[in-house]
Amino acid sequence: MTERDRPADRPTVARWRAPGRVNLIGEHTDYNDGFCLPLAIEAACTATVTPLDDPVVEVVSAQMNAPVELALDGLAPRSLAEELAEQARWAGYPAGVVWALAERGHRLAGLSIEIDSDVPTGAGLSSSAALECSVAGAVNDLFGLGLDRSELVSVARQAENDFVGAPTGGMDQLASVFGQAGHVLLCDMRSLAVEAVPFDLAAAGLTLLVTDTKASHQLTDGAYGERRSDCEEAARQLGVPALRDIELAELASALSRLPNDRLRKRARHVITENDRTLACAELLRQGRLREIGPLLTASHASMRDDFENTVPEVDLAVEVMLAFDAYGARMTGGGFGGCVIGLFEPRQARAAAVALDGAFGGRRYTAPVTFEVRPAAGLHRLAD
Repeated sequence: MTERDRPADRPTVARWRAPGRVNLIGEHTDYNDGFCLPLAIEAACTATVTPLDDPVVEVVSAQMNAPVELALDGLAPRSLAEELAEQARWAGYPAGVVWALAERGHRLAGLSIEIDSDVPTGAGLSSSAALECSVAGAVNDLFGLGLDRSELVSVARQAENDFVGAPTGGMDQLASVFGQAGHVLLCDMRSLAVEAVPFDLAAAGLTLLVTDTKASHQLTDGAYGERRSDCEEAARQLGVPALRDIELAELASALSRLPNDRLRKRARHVITENDRTLACAELLRQGRLREIGPLLTASHASMRDDFENTVPEVDLAVEVMLAFDAYGARMTGGGFGGCVIGLFEPRQARAAAVALDGAFGGRRYTAPVTFEVRPAAGLHRLAD
């Protein structure tokens, strides 16, 4: 793009950065109107948006080989699969943001979107929400749309659900937009209220270790959607709007009313996971960080046994972390691959990282990547 392509009467650039996230606890509760406890992380996506005279969306990524150009008036969910080659499907996320804005009555002129992200893809750290939210923030800024943060969350979620077709529940976008350094976010996914809960790892002398198992997951495939459908069917059978409406004290009665073991397992995970999430948040409010460990481990067991969305690499990583004295460990993210987190004393974390390499090599799995995370700031504008 040359300077003469840029309209002279509009701002020339908007640059916004949105983080990925780790979900401390509260998995598959978001689309059940429940509770989750994510934290934004330092790995993030930067979107630089500039206006164009031509009525197109031009998308280029520092991590991809070639730019993608789409007609503004041709953006439609059903045409995406036909228009974009397999290696360019990533462009559907920023294109979906533009489409979602148009669906809300914001008719945009042509624009160029440049993407640069260090959030690992396919790892369950919400690289897609980081991409969507950074683009939404930059486009909102460039064109002066006046959307607040809650509206940006809604736009990004609509792009992922309705344009890309990933049936996620909105937690990722909330974390990316509202994240705060030194805090996790207790998200009520029915009201979309967010409470920043202290989670100062450094002050507590703790390490939150993340292992990317390299068992890549894909949330647009059938397994994730099947789990969501199971939960919706369980809620329908129980006569409630969502599984969030079943209290832990009602669990046994609720399970007895479900027609098969599959639905009983899905419901048990969601109902108990909501309870674990609220208990975890309360411990953190009291500064009792080490005591959340058993809740993390119980969450993983529930996903493995009841939600059935773990894989051998993930289960191995949890086993190794616990063997090396993690206070607790669990898979994080939608599942079927991705990342595992463990809460450690720093020395044990270093030993666990070495042991994970050895354990994966012994099973002839792809070598994992292990790193530390801490809570970081959410969506924000970068200086020009």
